[in-house]
Amino acid sequence: MDFKTSTLFALAGFALSGILITSASAADDGKALFTSKMCVTCHGDEGKKPILPSYPKLSGQNKDYLVAQNKMIKDGTRSGGGTAAMKAIVAALSEEDMEAIAEYLSAVE
Repeated sequence: MDFKTSTLFALAGFALSGILITSASAADDGKALFTSKMCVTCHGDEGKKPILPSYPKLSGQNKDYLVAQNKMIKDGTRSGGGTAAMKAIVAALSEEDMEAIAEYLSAVE
C-alpha cells in the first residue's frame, strides 16, 4: 500500500472514530438531559413507564420522530392532548438538547 492510500485509510479511520465517539457522547448527554430537564418525571425512567396511560412511552422511538414532535410542540404546530404540559418543558430545550435526548431515547430498548 502506498503512502497516499494508507494516509486516506488513516484519515477515514479517525473520522469514523470521531463519529462513534460523538454518538456515544450525545447519548450520554441525552440521558443526563432527560433527567435534568425533568422528562423522567412524566415519561418514567429511560422513557419506559409514563405516569399516565395517555402519555407516550418514548424508549425505542425513532430519533427523527422524537425531534420533530418536540419541535412541533415548541412552535405550536402540535397542540391538544398532553402538549400543554410539554409546552413549558420544550420551551427550555435547545435543538441540540432535543437531538441529544432523542438520540438517547432511540437507543433505549
